[in-house]
Amino acid sequence: MPKLILKFEAAVLKEVTVGAQPVTIGRAPDNDIQIDNLAVSSHHARVFSEESRLVLEDLNSLNGTFVNNQKIQRVNLKQGDQVLIGKHHLVVDMGGEAAAPPLPEARKVAAPKVEETMVLDTKKRKELLQQAMAGAGAAAPAAPAAAPAHDKTQPVAAPVPPRARVATLVIVAGNTDQREYLLSGKLTVIGKSDMATIRLKGWFKPKVAAQISKRDDGYFIGPADKVPTVNGQPIHGPTKLNEGDLIEVAGVKMNFVFKD
Repeated sequence: MPKLILKFEAAVLKEVTVGAQPVTIGRAPDNDIQIDNLAVSSHHARVFSEESRLVLEDLNSLNGTFVNNQKIQRVNLKQGDQVLIGKHHLVVDMGGEAAAPPLPEARKVAAPKVEETMVLDTKKRKELLQQAMAGAGAAAPAAPAAAPAHDKTQPVAAPVPPRARVATLVIVAGNTDQREYLLSGKLTVIGKSDMATIRLKGWFKPKVAAQISKRDDGYFIGPADKVPTVNGQPIHGPTKLNEGDLIEVAGVKMNFVFKD
C-alpha cells in the first residue's frame, strides 16, 4: 500500500499508510498528519485513493501546496514525489514501484533551506519557485536577435514598473498591542501566539485567528482557528482584500487601507 513519509530537513518524523480512508494534513490536532507550523492551515490538504490512483488535494489553504516545486490544487501522485507544506516535506512511497526518473539537469532546483521563522520560510519557498521558473527559461534556446534597424531616432527608455503598494491594517475596535500595522511581510498572522504579527489580547483569544498573505497580485486573508468576516460576510477560504475592506476576527475590527 502507498504511504507518506513526513520529513523535516533530513529527519523522518512519521510514516502514514494511505488506505481506504483519506489522510488529512494540517496544523489542527484532528489531522492524520499534524504539522505544527503557523504557515500551515488548520486543514491544509488531503491524500486519498481514487480508482487505483493516489490523489493529493489542497483544501483551499492560504499558503498553498506544492509538488516538486509546482503549486497544485489537485494532482495524481507518483513514486518519489516531493510534497512541500510549510517547512515540512512529504515523500510519496507507492510501495515497491520504481522511482520516477530524475528531472533534466536544467530543471533541477536545490531544495529550500529551512529557516528559523515562519515568514522567512515562506520567503524561501517563493524564491524556490522563482528559481525553478528561471531554470526552465535558461534551458530554452534563445531566439535569434533581430537585425538592428537604421533609425536615427533616440532609443526610448523602457517604462519603470510601478512600485507595489504596501497596505496597512487600522484597528477600529478590539484589544491589540498597536493601533496600526504595516503589512510589509509575506505573511501576517493575527492571533495570541508569540509569533503573531498582530497580537490579540485576552484569555480566550486563539493562537492563530487568521492569516494575511501578500502575493504578487494583492493581499489575501484566510481563516485559521476562527472564521473572519470581510464587510460582514464570513469567509472560508483565501479571499482577496480591497481598499477600505472592514475585517472582523476574534472580536477585533480593522480597516484594510493603502497608505502612500
